[in-house]
Amino acid sequence: MDSDWNFSSSSSSSSSFDKDRHVRYLEMMYQTIPSEYQEQEINRLTLAYFVISGLDILRALDRVDKEQVVNWVLSFQAHPKNKADLGNGWFYGFYGSRTSQFPADENRDLSHNGSHLASTYCALAILKMVGYNMASIDSEAMLISMKKLQHPDGSFMPIHSGAEKDLRFVFCAAAICYMLNNWSGMDREKAKEYILNCQSYDGGFGLVPGSESHGGATYCAVSALRLMGFIEYDLLSKSTSSSIINVPLLLEWCLQRQAIDGGFQGRPNKASDTCYAFWVGGILRILGAQNIYNRGALQGFLLTCQSKYGGFSKFPAQLPDLYHSYYGFSAFSLLEEPGLNPLCVELGMTDMAAIGI
Repeated sequence: MDSDWNFSSSSSSSSSFDKDRHVRYLEMMYQTIPSEYQEQEINRLTLAYFVISGLDILRALDRVDKEQVVNWVLSFQAHPKNKADLGNGWFYGFYGSRTSQFPADENRDLSHNGSHLASTYCALAILKMVGYNMASIDSEAMLISMKKLQHPDGSFMPIHSGAEKDLRFVFCAAAICYMLNNWSGMDREKAKEYILNCQSYDGGFGLVPGSESHGGATYCAVSALRLMGFIEYDLLSKSTSSSIINVPLLLEWCLQRQAIDGGFQGRPNKASDTCYAFWVGGILRILGAQNIYNRGALQGFLLTCQSKYGGFSKFPAQLPDLYHSYYGFSAFSLLEEPGLNPLCVELGMTDMAAIGI
């Protein structure tokens, strides 16, 4: 990034969503990721997901070579050497980056991470966005090995060993099964029980049972339940007494996350943050409450985070980053900004990509 980018002048003077500038920002990220992202190399597929999905939201997916994208993504898939390997406990999904594919050293010690649930979700999502035939995916080994990542309490670990297990990876597993149209990779009933155990006394969901409610965790819980078919869309128009979750308390918790500056916070007493405009705003969309909160105030907050260089920052008047830029675009899609594609909120991609158009 240029040295004259500074915190005091990074916000946009525009009072409207600057689509053209955002497209140029993502095109730059597609062609050459800035050196500041070197430490994120292990998450290269996730960064690619932000770029490709962002361009799809902005109706600019024609700026990429889709065949090249497909070949690049497929090169990260892990394959067992034979069927016997499916019993070794490894997950055969997608690696997060090229370095995570490094072979074992001379002592047979693994010098890389295995394939990862989050990377696999991002890889499949990208393939759907660029129109790849998902029936062509080598999914058998992926689903068989993924089911071994599920624990007796219904939670998932993202890799074969040595990682935390929480709602993020339950969501990833549900989204993977949904995109592959094959639920053999998880026990839905166990996953549902785990999710329900994560709903807190205040209506939100924590990452694990008994933990503090959090905007991202709550999105993962509600979206996973929706993908698995346990809750309907537009819950407020249904009989909430028959829902498996406490809908009125969840709605109250979400509405309380809109702060005085118009933005959404992830937890009580935290600053508003661009990404929660999607995480919490998306939950409200699934609930059918998208017109209950102050949409104009949210838009105003987001515009204070819009950079004159394109993209969005986490907080007002800071430098943009790819993560918050993507969720800024997603939030404006939820706000029905003209010229943007609508979202399939629970899957984290545009409606058209979700249904394969």
